[in-house]
Amino acid sequence: MESERKLGIWTEKGDGFWKSLKSAVFGVSKFGSQSQDEYEKAVAKVEEVFSLIAMQIGRYIVTMMSTGVILLTGFQLSGGDSQMNTLIWYSWVGGIIIGTMIGANMVLDEHCRAGPRNVVITGSTRGLGKALAREYLLSGDRVVVASRSPESVDMTVKELEENLKEGMTAGGLSSKNLERAKVVGIACDVCEANDVEKLANFAVSELGSIDIWINNAGTNKGFRPLLQFSDEDIKQIVSTNLVGSILCTREAMRIMKNQPKGGHIFNMDGAGSGGSSTPLTAVYGSTKCGLRQLHASLLKECKRSKVGVHTASPGMVLTDLLLSGSTLKNKQMFNLICELPETVARSLVPRMRVVKGAGKAINYLTPPRILLALITAWLRQGRWFDEQGRALYAAEADRIRNWAENRTRFSFTDAMEMYTENTWVSVFSLSVVCAFIILSSTSSTLPGT
Repeated sequence: MESERKLGIWTEKGDGFWKSLKSAVFGVSKFGSQSQDEYEKAVAKVEEVFSLIAMQIGRYIVTMMSTGVILLTGFQLSGGDSQMNTLIWYSWVGGIIIGTMIGANMVLDEHCRAGPRNVVITGSTRGLGKALAREYLLSGDRVVVASRSPESVDMTVKELEENLKEGMTAGGLSSKNLERAKVVGIACDVCEANDVEKLANFAVSELGSIDIWINNAGTNKGFRPLLQFSDEDIKQIVSTNLVGSILCTREAMRIMKNQPKGGHIFNMDGAGSGGSSTPLTAVYGSTKCGLRQLHASLLKECKRSKVGVHTASPGMVLTDLLLSGSTLKNKQMFNLICELPETVARSLVPRMRVVKGAGKAINYLTPPRILLALITAWLRQGRWFDEQGRALYAAEADRIRNWAENRTRFSFTDAMEMYTENTWVSVFSLSVVCAFIILSSTSSTLPGT
């Protein structure tokens, strides 16, 4: 029995069929040569992949069940028809099978990709940028942080390295991926073309390539009428938000077009991106609207290239950028629709990591989140600020002290977020169309008609 243990065979009572199956999958037998440690790592890996496959499959099964409920309701109201009943059930089963295949393919495709992502994030020494950098690190990626201040860059790199060490000592399956993570930093003023070029070259020298470039650097200068903005305020907002993003995008494209696998560039949306008015933040809104025009133009310029240009919309995040110059009335509104940087980053990063193609919009405030915020508005009073406008939320250092525990929580909002906006729209639209077909094709009539 002792020799069998050394060869990786566990035959004690309670092992059951599951461990036997995993032994068969990995080829572990009394004739094998795998060590116990290697076997445990392999088992942990397959359990992780199986769990993710099950989650993806669950998404599509729930979607099909939602459609089926509406179809069956319409079928019952129409009086029923044996041929239509058979068609509904066959369609439902077929949808589950197709959904299973799609879900498994999505997970396997993700896990078969070699190596971590190499990520560059501008404006990443505080606020959302720092939260994004931390979230990428906790996903096992390699990150370059950048900001104007060399001192802030050094401090942020040390802090993120500590977060990484905490993650590696926390244990769990995900901690195995953290061994490949890395964070470095460099001072960069995105308004200066020479600095941006140095940033790009530094990232390539440290990481080898750039998979994702996020133009997060931005400034606002508070809420006030245009007449109260100085010349320097206007120049700084336009230079940082618009000119800086253009310079960084150009440099990222220069690097990525020569890479075998290309890369992806994200510009951050904000108030005014859609062309709507932004009173009291007219300059800021103008820069964001300009970035949307840049995005539309680059989509056509990069149509046949390996470079994907996308947008990311974090919504309203409790950062210095948002709070600068905010009034008591603003803060009461922030209670309803604002979120902490860590919360937003946790939602955005997983979707940004696996983006494909071009022209994708990664939004935090999706319709399910907005609906949930409206439904629970009365519960959100005093969530971040009291009646006098004093902050009630903890400082960043206190918030991230138990970051590993916070990241493992799975809320109802996260469950809703598993489905894209298009999924919900498709479920509703297709269900209504199919229900109409059922009602129109049946020979029975509804009561009262």
